[in-house]
Amino acid sequence: MVEQARIREAAQADDAFSLPGWIYRDADFFEAEKEAVFRTAWQIVCHLNDIPHHGDYHTFPFLNENIVVLRGDDGEVRAFHNHCRHRAARLLDGNSGNCGRKVTCPYHAWTYSTKGDLVGVPHRQSFDGFDIKDYPLHKVEHEVFAGFIFIRLEAGGPSVAEMMKPYAAEVAQYRFEELQPIGRVTMRPRDVNWKNIADNYSDSLHITVAHPGLTRLFGFGYGIEAAEWVDKMWGELVDQPSANASERFYQKYLPDVAHLPKERKRLWTYFKLWPNNAFDIYPDQVDFMQFLPLSPTRTMIREIAYALPDERREMKAVRYANWRINRKVNIEDKTLIERVQGGMGSAAYSTGPLGVNEVCLKRFARRMRTLIPESRLIEPPAPGWRRSRAVNFK
Repeated sequence: MVEQARIREAAQADDAFSLPGWIYRDADFFEAEKEAVFRTAWQIVCHLNDIPHHGDYHTFPFLNENIVVLRGDDGEVRAFHNHCRHRAARLLDGNSGNCGRKVTCPYHAWTYSTKGDLVGVPHRQSFDGFDIKDYPLHKVEHEVFAGFIFIRLEAGGPSVAEMMKPYAAEVAQYRFEELQPIGRVTMRPRDVNWKNIADNYSDSLHITVAHPGLTRLFGFGYGIEAAEWVDKMWGELVDQPSANASERFYQKYLPDVAHLPKERKRLWTYFKLWPNNAFDIYPDQVDFMQFLPLSPTRTMIREIAYALPDERREMKAVRYANWRINRKVNIEDKTLIERVQGGMGSAAYSTGPLGVNEVCLKRFARRMRTLIPESRLIEPPAPGWRRSRAVNFK
């Protein structure tokens, strides 16, 4: 039994097995992930067209931070920690808004320019040795890729452009920079570990089993591949009319999108950027999803749809049909990931074998084992293990 356990544990270092179940529920592992995975990971806040005017902003609560991206008086976009340098009061409220030409703290009225400079302090003379230039807002690293604004809390790893390089030409055909938000940001809580959601959305094997609607739309021809930092799945609409009304309507009335090449006019493509950002790209619109970790067993799915301006009645109707189709898929996925999370809570489950086609799950597991070596263990270390040694953040 001991030798068998050693063999199983050694196998964790290669691609033969999935990640162990305990890391989908362990509090110490979740704390390690915050540092080793998420602080250096790019996160989407919004699109440039979400903040088109001077003073427009979007906030983004993440881990224990609150970030704001803000368009300045000069038209430039910047990202800051959303708290005052005086007593740490939150500066800007809500998911989005417009602050005008300045940001004023509601606690003591310290005032900042939209470039982040401190420009006004009541009772300045009462602060000994005080220099206003020493207290700008804390900046956050950001990058704009294809119109979307990404931030990360700490430097480390490639840029978004480098991550997306294998697919940059493909994405460029959809004119991301011109996208406009349709609808609003929605937040869907799930009582599962964030990796459970990430695994599910990079798993093509379950589609023909658990998503009959997608099978009616795409048959059995779903493709999948894994680049270094990005997972990709895709399917082309079949000609056989679906028995479902919304699906059949979508198949029949999806209008021509003139700027797309022929091979993309009826193609659905999914990209997941390491570790928790995803785009569903359709001829009619682009859906963005993000899996935000809240606890070892709770995750918030943040999502919004974007589209190019198009006043055609058939396009509006098709976008509504798209929403109905994917609402059903999301309900099916919710049931699936809850089933998996329940199994991950069992002491009897350790790992499962990965097939040759589960390339995205293999890539994900490999990176997790590199960042947090405890991912290789069948059983969790003793409670408090994270505090007993330094996590390798490289």
